[in-house]
Amino acid sequence: MTDHIGDTAPLTPVPMRGLLRRVDHEWTTRKKIFDLPTARFWQPDPDIDLGFDFLGRHCATPVGPAAGPHSQLAQNIALSWLGGSRLFELKTVQVIDDLDIARPCIDMQTIGYNIEWSQELTCPQSLTEYVKAAMLLEVLRNWEPLAEFVGADPGAHVFDMSVGYDLAGISGDKVATFIKGMRNAQSEIDALRPEIATVAPFAEFADLDFNPEISDTLTLSTFHGCPPEEIESITKHLIDDHDLDVIVKLNPTLLGYETVAGIVNDELGYTDVTVKESAFAEDLQFARGIELIGELNEYAKARGKKFGIKLTNTLVVENTKGFMPDETMYLSGPPLHVLASTLLDTLATALPGALDVPGSDGDIMVSFSAGITKDNLADAVAMGVNPATVCSDLLKPGGYGRLAPMLRNLTSEVRDSGHTDLVGWKASRQAAAAEAGHNSTAAQHVANIRGEGIEPYHLRGNEKLPREVDNELEMFGCVACNFCVTVCPNDAFTNIKSLAGVEAMNGRQQYLVFAELCNECGNCMTFCPEEGDPAMIKPRLFTDPEVFAGRTGQGYLVHDGVVIDSRGPDEARPLVEQLLASTMPESGAPQEVATADGES
Repeated sequence: MTDHIGDTAPLTPVPMRGLLRRVDHEWTTRKKIFDLPTARFWQPDPDIDLGFDFLGRHCATPVGPAAGPHSQLAQNIALSWLGGSRLFELKTVQVIDDLDIARPCIDMQTIGYNIEWSQELTCPQSLTEYVKAAMLLEVLRNWEPLAEFVGADPGAHVFDMSVGYDLAGISGDKVATFIKGMRNAQSEIDALRPEIATVAPFAEFADLDFNPEISDTLTLSTFHGCPPEEIESITKHLIDDHDLDVIVKLNPTLLGYETVAGIVNDELGYTDVTVKESAFAEDLQFARGIELIGELNEYAKARGKKFGIKLTNTLVVENTKGFMPDETMYLSGPPLHVLASTLLDTLATALPGALDVPGSDGDIMVSFSAGITKDNLADAVAMGVNPATVCSDLLKPGGYGRLAPMLRNLTSEVRDSGHTDLVGWKASRQAAAAEAGHNSTAAQHVANIRGEGIEPYHLRGNEKLPREVDNELEMFGCVACNFCVTVCPNDAFTNIKSLAGVEAMNGRQQYLVFAELCNECGNCMTFCPEEGDPAMIKPRLFTDPEVFAGRTGQGYLVHDGVVIDSRGPDEARPLVEQLLASTMPESGAPQEVATADGES
């Protein structure tokens, strides 16, 4: 892909007032919020409690976005919340906050790979965005029109910070200021309040009692090659200097090269995946990992804090596909689910009575993120993980709209078993596992997905490519599948009804790109059935003159609903202007473009 981002930052966050204006306009005209229709909002069953404790803090559901592309911008977090997420693992923040990530950086053609691994905003921007997201959720929670669709009490949620990757960076001023700001965000809140007051339907919420403590828990991303003494030092620093409850994310390499390669290449059939053997020598070794988990748990308890582990990080593999430019890439999705579940069972066996999972019943909480889908969420939660966060599945068609069906499935599982909450249901699942001859629900799940239930994780179940049509994508014409809207984690696409009688516009709806929200990850190109890159071919709207000037490729600079500058075909500009005029509210910013009635 050609580098169109140029000298500008890959993302330009939308101001609070812009987000609220868009909510107002989409709700008034289409009963959607950020392109998500109400049919995909999550409304809890009052008779079934899906709540759990996250390091002692209550969450109303056990799912949420993993630290990644779905938890970086305020509108992403709002979309996850509308879909039913109640635990938000915020995207990892690190001291190097001006990374030059190669593009494309996401490949979801089959099982899932990526080469992006840290925030694409500066540390101060990340702080503002997370505070903005927390305030936006509080506004939506109190907004009466939503109650019909999310329930009178949508339930408690938790923001969990994530930082990386070494002690020097984490203990430095930049990351320390970010953490302190998340612990007490009063100054950020005070700066954002006036923006709420400018949007009429929400002005009354400007004086809400927003909690200044955005987060007091943190998941440490150790990434690959972090030595055990560094993990230990960082964890103790976070506990002692920032008074945090801490989770340490572990790598699938703990299983050892032979086991991982055997599962991925032999059992699951991914013979084209080259597991990077050198990564295993550089990573934390199993025996030391067992010691470290116990030592850090005792250290935390001695200081009145809680400790947990997360399974797992992605798996480093050789880049043999060539779609993304880096030499190595990081595997996720179905095979990672098998690896992470196997690691959970292995750790529970090696740490009897230590982990807070059925069959072990210790006090070390286990968080989980590896190939979670609608079909395996219940089995993952039954293993005792708190929570099961999602990334790869949300990058597929349907996007954030895939969350609510997951929760509906889980609700049905609990209800049909005769229980009313996860605690009783998990106990019954553990009893059933023991009766079937397994030590735990984790052992039972692993036996299934590496045995009779292997098909969804095997190459056979994941080799089908996204559908294609023999047609070249055009600026104002396509099959209108809406995939670009739903697979974009940043909500950078929207759709608009075609203008009646305009010959140049083919199809029932047209698509626009909010270029400042597009980081050119490549996911829309993967799923677009036509030939071409939607992020580059569909009209790209800008509101910031500096960003517009710093980018290359076609684009339209918009102010008050009017195109004031453009790059691209001369004949395209009047069509873009007509589209904007047909759908823009009086306030006019492109973030407030109305969406068509197509599926989302």
